[in-house]
Amino acid sequence: MTDRLPPAPHVVRLTEYTKTDQIEIIGDSPDPFGVADAGLTWLPKEDHFGIRQKGRLVAHAGLLRLPISIGEVCTQVAGVGGVAVAPDLRGRGLARLVVSAAVDHARTMGPQHGLLFCRPPLVPLYQRLGWQTLEQDVHVEQPGGPVIMPLRTMWTPLRHGANWPAGEVRLLSLPM
Repeated sequence: MTDRLPPAPHVVRLTEYTKTDQIEIIGDSPDPFGVADAGLTWLPKEDHFGIRQKGRLVAHAGLLRLPISIGEVCTQVAGVGGVAVAPDLRGRGLARLVVSAAVDHARTMGPQHGLLFCRPPLVPLYQRLGWQTLEQDVHVEQPGGPVIMPLRTMWTPLRHGANWPAGEVRLLSLPM
């Protein structure tokens, strides 16, 4: 008898990502990402990457190009968000795979930097994936006006040698 290993997870670009897809991955919680207390309004992502196993969507990362000002410079970042892994499959590298696919695609979009917001307990995960914490306040747009992002802000270079510039940071849109 031959023991067969399950096929390695494979990331695909999703043509769409709906609330039903999110529920398939992480269930129907009223606060699936644990950020409702922040009281923020979020933008939907435009590009989506996922992993399916046995026909079930089990992991996702989304991507969106956004305007940002850093100091006196207005530019763009590739925002990563909506990272989700099925609870029964966490710890198996699926987040690494979907986030890496999103970052690889972001490298083709033009911005110098990737940006994400996360809860403090997730910082070590993203650090292992090469992201760095931004140790300063980041202002983001909200329907009532700009607010300071209450979550941790992290960035990653999308170009060789790209460092985060000095200066006040303001995301010129809702966060992703």
